[in-house]
Amino acid sequence: MKKTVRIYINGTVQGMFFMGFIKENAERYGVKGFVRNLEDGRVEVFLEGNIEEVNKMIELCKKGPKHSIIKKVEIKPERFQGLKNFKVLHF
Repeated sequence: MKKTVRIYINGTVQGMFFMGFIKENAERYGVKGFVRNLEDGRVEVFLEGNIEEVNKMIELCKKGPKHSIIKKVEIKPERFQGLKNFKVLHF
């Protein structure tokens, strides 16, 4: 079974360390999607893949890498898109 979610993360999370952490783990788990900084200071993560791997990524988003401070995580279900890879998007 497949699962697709959009996650909004508030806290001390903007920067390449956080986005690199998400990308590295998404590739390790075979999850597709993207990560990007939003203008309001949040990070948006779009994930799709097998349920177990997406759930592992959700848990990683709640914790973040070593120096991040996660204050709030919003998770919204999305329609499966059939993406082919995981990207770091820039404005």
